[in-house]
Amino acid sequence: MKRIYKFVKWDVPSIEELKDEKAVRLRTHIDNGGRLTRQDKNWITEAVNHNPYFKRAVPVRGWCISFADVLRRFVVKQYGHWWEMYAIDKTAIRKTTYGKIEEIFELAKA
Repeated sequence: MKRIYKFVKWDVPSIEELKDEKAVRLRTHIDNGGRLTRQDKNWITEAVNHNPYFKRAVPVRGWCISFADVLRRFVVKQYGHWWEMYAIDKTAIRKTTYGKIEEIFELAKA
């Protein structure tokens, strides 16, 4: 599975030019066997759940930076409504979601 790929048809900066972008730095850090801090886990969880393009990736200037290998699928109940979201862990969901969360369940991989 490709973890970084171009998803637009027009010219975009090369991925080497974007090496200082947070998503690219975190993807490289993970690929090199690095451990994520709590702030990094929270940032990835918020970034993948608050972008209109991808469910398990972050768009960066025409590039798709996938975090599918480190994300887990959850269903969350808040104010009587259920929704699905991807996150590193339950703590990241609680830190990046505004308001009281009633329940969180992790869904098993298919």
